[in-house]
Order: sequence, then C-alpha cells, then structure tokens
Amino acid sequence: MSYLGLPELIGNGLLSVTESSIGFILVMILILLACGTFMDITPAVLIFTPIFLPISQTFGMDPVHFGMILCFALCIGNMTPPVGSALFVGTSVANVRIEDVIGTLIPYFIAVIIVLLLVAFIPQISLLLPNLFNL
Repeated sequence: MSYLGLPELIGNGLLSVTESSIGFILVMILILLACGTFMDITPAVLIFTPIFLPISQTFGMDPVHFGMILCFALCIGNMTPPVGSALFVGTSVANVRIEDVIGTLIPYFIAVIIVLLLVAFIPQISLLLPNLFNL
C-alpha cells in the first residue's frame, strides 16, 4: 500500500470531501465503525493508521487522542452486527441465539456511540492521564 501511495490517495480524497476537523472526525468514525464490523481490529489498525494519522495531524490532533478514537471505534465495530465477531463469541459462550440478544443490546450500542463521540470531540478525556503525567 505504501509503495503504491495508496494512503496519500485516500487521504487526499478524504480531504477533498471535508476541510473541517469535525467533518474529518465524523467521516473517520463512520469508516472505522463500518470496517470494524467486517475486519479484525489488529489488521484494521495496521491499515488505517497510515491513512488517517497524517490527516489528523494536519488538523492538529494529538496522536494519543487519534489512537483512542481509532481503537475505540474499531472495538465498537467489532461487537456490532452483521459480522461482529465479539458478539458471536459472546452468544456462543452464553448458548443463546444472536437474534434474542440484539434487541437487548441496542441501548448499550447507543451508549457506547455517545461515549465515542464524547471522546472524539472532547480531547481532554483521552488526554487526561498523559497530561497528568506530563507525557
């Protein structure tokens, strides 16, 4: 991907869609949530970090804050249907059908999406400990 310059092409395409940091964060979150439902977290981090990190730094985003958004959005995507592997593992361990669990989990999905948006748009939440220890 790096040899072909794919991260730069995707980054330029993303910058052509939005020029504000808020728009970039929202688009990034939507992409990560969608990809998190279909991909495992580790390869997704390896694929999306070189694409999104340079763009986030042009908007002045702290790398720790970026990492929190990236990991949090991918983890939420990993537990949501249709593919959410964590959801399938949990239902198989509990020996329940996935259809019986989805309705109960909707309020929790809404809550974690709200927390993701809070972390994304209030950087002090994710930067509290690094700032506390002067890192």
